[in-house]
Amino acid sequence: MAQLFNKVDWDLQSLLSSIRSGQLALPDIQRPFVWRNTKVRNLFDSMYRGYPVGYFLFWETGAGGAKQIGTDTKQLAPAKVIVDGQQRLTSLYAVLHGVPVIRDNFSTEKIEIAFSPLEERFEVADAAIRKDSSFIPNISALWSPEAGLLSFTKDYFLKLEEAGAELEEGQVRKAEAAIQKLHSLIFYPFTSLELSSEVNEEQVSEIFVRINSQGKQLNQSDFILTLMSVFWEEGRKELEEFCRASRVHSPGASPYNALFQPDPDQLLRVAIAVGFRRARMSAVYSVLRGKTNLPDDASNLSRDEQFDRLKAGQAAALNLNYWHDFLKAVRLAGYRTPKIISSQNNLVFAYALYLIGRAHIGVDEHKLRKAIAQWLLMSSLTSRYSSSPESEMEFDLAKLRGIEDEVSYLQVIQQACAETLTRDFWTISLPNALATSSARSPSMFAFFAALNVLDARALFSSHTVRELMDPVAQAPRTSLERHHLFPVAYLKENGFSDRRDYNQIANYSIVEWGDNAQIGAAPPSEYVPALEDRFNHETLASMYRHHALPLGWADMDYIEFLSVRRSMIADTIKEAYNVLATNSKQPPRTPSVGELVAEGESDEIEFKSTLRTNLHTGQKDSKMEMAVLKTIAGFLNKAGGTLIVGVADDGALVGLETDGFPNEDKMSLHLINLLKNRMGGQQALHVHPHFCDYREGRALAVECKPSKSPVWVKDGNEERFFVRYGPSTQELTGAQAQEYIQQRF
Repeated sequence: MAQLFNKVDWDLQSLLSSIRSGQLALPDIQRPFVWRNTKVRNLFDSMYRGYPVGYFLFWETGAGGAKQIGTDTKQLAPAKVIVDGQQRLTSLYAVLHGVPVIRDNFSTEKIEIAFSPLEERFEVADAAIRKDSSFIPNISALWSPEAGLLSFTKDYFLKLEEAGAELEEGQVRKAEAAIQKLHSLIFYPFTSLELSSEVNEEQVSEIFVRINSQGKQLNQSDFILTLMSVFWEEGRKELEEFCRASRVHSPGASPYNALFQPDPDQLLRVAIAVGFRRARMSAVYSVLRGKTNLPDDASNLSRDEQFDRLKAGQAAALNLNYWHDFLKAVRLAGYRTPKIISSQNNLVFAYALYLIGRAHIGVDEHKLRKAIAQWLLMSSLTSRYSSSPESEMEFDLAKLRGIEDEVSYLQVIQQACAETLTRDFWTISLPNALATSSARSPSMFAFFAALNVLDARALFSSHTVRELMDPVAQAPRTSLERHHLFPVAYLKENGFSDRRDYNQIANYSIVEWGDNAQIGAAPPSEYVPALEDRFNHETLASMYRHHALPLGWADMDYIEFLSVRRSMIADTIKEAYNVLATNSKQPPRTPSVGELVAEGESDEIEFKSTLRTNLHTGQKDSKMEMAVLKTIAGFLNKAGGTLIVGVADDGALVGLETDGFPNEDKMSLHLINLLKNRMGGQQALHVHPHFCDYREGRALAVECKPSKSPVWVKDGNEERFFVRYGPSTQELTGAQAQEYIQQRF
């Protein structure tokens, strides 16, 4: 077989002349993005030192779909196009001619490389270097048509003189030689391998892939984009334009948004998932090349027909209505700022899943949006696509092949979520995952998203988290900040000097930046009371519940606090997930004390006149406290319930004054300490006391959730086990207790 290429020698000046005239251009089979400026600097340094910098691969054809290098206009149609080496040649052309290049965010920029003739050193120009008279701040000026080598050199030394530099004769000669050597880079030799005009577009694409497949700079999506450039050029341009427009605000309808600015390869993955219901790019690449059919696909479609599937998927992905409706689902899941999105893979697959439901199956938009929000929270929380994302996406898409109706589609999503978010996940895996100091933990971001779903206020704030998190409303300093509940300085003073200890996720909450600055290094026992005074007890209790803070947390031991709060954070995330997974907008309303009293005492309701005072003697009595703890333990060990303190057995108001606490905060703290000392601090996770109005006075309602482990009450040297039976609480001992524990827990 005849050789398909020839070797041709060039110098840099000839190459740049061909580019400037338009005879040499770039076919749209490589990403039109240039290196970082430091890599351009290193390229010039290597050439200056006489090092080889690689060869070019050209193709002899008048490619009508070619991209010309730079942003300036050309005079001639390209006779040769660059197949490989575009990054180097674009960098050289841009610097020597001062032409802007296109960055990977689709903006344009002039690359400025500086050179010190005295040190023979290249640098990327910055403000300091531009002020340094020993540097040529932008070497592009050396090859400007208006600049002559002699006059340029003279001007350089004149600037040095004006800056007060005094050079020895040897330094002058060295600098003159360096400038001349730099200027002579236009004669630097290059070699190109030039493909014959007999080579067709597909062969060029195959050669390009083979050359680059051994490196790590390209992946299967790049190869598919290569095929698109050859067989469907307008499709790739549409992808690139959509991505560019998503980053730049413009009047009229556009994909611009503050949440997600996708790259072309990400939207390509979405289009393939929608068009083929596949995630393995290598399989789709082979199909689009006309080599094979997809596994389990007996359709035997031609390559043109396979491209039609890709076109249909891309049309859905670039549909502006679909795009912005999907972003509403992202916000519904609580992810209202890119700062709490740990992986864009979750967004990519969620968008594909949304489009399959919307464009192919026609799922009701309200149901679809909630299902996608549910899926996004699940996949983000569990880092579903962080390890082997393509394999995991392929597994998920396989479940949707053959699904064509709304009910089956929603069942697939709900079943996958249920299989992932099991009881063990919520009670064991997630609390363990929260035992970290990672700054970008998906679990922490899911907690912040959950606060948005629950429409929670920022801690100690009248504004909701979502109001303060809105990226459109951000001030120069963000209005919302992560706050160490136990400040770093305080923890260091108390022996917690390791970053992994004081930066634990469970030690963070979201506050307004003004409060964060005001709190400073004060321990929570000092700063919390003043902040709590801003709110009534009901508001504060709701705020603490959302932020996973047990009442009395400011006085807890730090290690115990972290352990309790991790489980409470998991419960908050679960509560938000359940809101998305059901049709309810908020959790069920808690009945008022009046409504509970009207129901009377039962297996879930009990009244106590006081917390610690014996009404017969008028004195504090530990037996009264034991009666309260007994009831709470009985609720925790059974199905939960509510204890109401300050109400007599017949429902009459006794009030809280009889217990003799100076205020309700002190009463709440006393109860928390009782629970902590007699039942263990971890039980604060399941006990939620709050004060409320009842008739003409006040009462304390202690809401108890079912415990996930047996609860024992210390009574002197004994530990006692209680269970709620009907309207009374009974003690189980010995074998009875063990049998109950085995059945219940």
